[in-house]
Amino acid sequence: MKTRYRDVVIIGAGAAGMMCAAEAGRRGRRVLVVDHAQTPGEKIRISGGGRCNFTNLNTAPRNFLSQNPRFCISALSRYTSQDFIALVRRHGIAFHEKILGQLFCDQSAQQIITMLTDEMAAGGVELALSTGVETVEAAADGGFRLRTGNEMIHCASLVIASGGLSIPKIGATGFGYDIARQFGLKVTETRPALVPLTFGPEDLARVKPLAGVAVDARVSCDGTGFDEALLFTHRGLSGPVILQISSFWRDGRDIVVDMAPGVDVFELLRQARSDSGRQAPVTVLSRLLPRRLAQRIAEDHGVETARLADLGDRRLRTLADAVGAWRIRPAGTEGYRTAEVTLGGVDTRELDQKTMMARKLPGLHFIGEVVDVTGWLGGYNFQWAWSSGWAAGQAV
Repeated sequence: MKTRYRDVVIIGAGAAGMMCAAEAGRRGRRVLVVDHAQTPGEKIRISGGGRCNFTNLNTAPRNFLSQNPRFCISALSRYTSQDFIALVRRHGIAFHEKILGQLFCDQSAQQIITMLTDEMAAGGVELALSTGVETVEAAADGGFRLRTGNEMIHCASLVIASGGLSIPKIGATGFGYDIARQFGLKVTETRPALVPLTFGPEDLARVKPLAGVAVDARVSCDGTGFDEALLFTHRGLSGPVILQISSFWRDGRDIVVDMAPGVDVFELLRQARSDSGRQAPVTVLSRLLPRRLAQRIAEDHGVETARLADLGDRRLRTLADAVGAWRIRPAGTEGYRTAEVTLGGVDTRELDQKTMMARKLPGLHFIGEVVDVTGWLGGYNFQWAWSSGWAAGQAV
């Protein structure tokens, strides 16, 4: 069996892995990146509708979920969104701000992948694609040994950048979690995040006819809320605001949907009744909502043919709550199939926040999505990949 030596082996040619490799190569380390995929950066390629929401101007620790919320502070403060923006500019990639600080490529997400592969090439990094890692073990004389097919690779530092479980169709697996457990590191509960929510049969029967309808909304769960677009689907609810709240939602809990944020719908209905009681409720609701949605709400409450003058305050209040305080309990999520990220991962208490190295085993590092640090929707997870990858790249 062929044997070779490298200073650093990185498993995973995604955002975090390539960033780490470029930094370590720049420091003169002999780096090998291995990935079972045929091409690097698949998650980058499909992100942001093919334009890659590569960071967010508003990045701060508050935009991340973890059992240890302070863990991400070190990496995020040492390699910021402005640092990555500077790298993007150096490579001549045009970009724009969409909303809420989200930055996208003007042209293609492939530009970010090419930038990272060019950075790796500049540092002499070797990239081995279509290469599966069969075994990993700590070497008796220090460092690690990996077997890939008919080859044995020895390295001083091993970086796990294999991502999480989200989007298995592009190759996502639990490899990183398995390696962590193999070496005695704890892994927190994992579940799909930034994912559409699904309804049970009864609720789905009511909303399914609304599939394709979108509305700006505020969605809350257990005191946390977001304001963005909501989309009705054939399975339940999606859209940016639903993806955001999905990271906070748990089985058996309700979400509360306000489809007219900032509007006192009850007072609007009362005033309309006073001004023109012959109006139908759906006429007033259609000022706030897409007409199909307004009609569905009126039908659900038996007022599709009523006049406002025929409705007392109690009926108006119920109707207003259906718009501004719709409480519903999702049955579940669409799962890892469509989840943008995996919530949870390698327990941050097992890692050094400055180097991303396992405290129990010097030389073993975990970066990116495999770690229990999960960003909000909007470029935050890529920034965590850049920051954690950079931090490890300075240490390996």
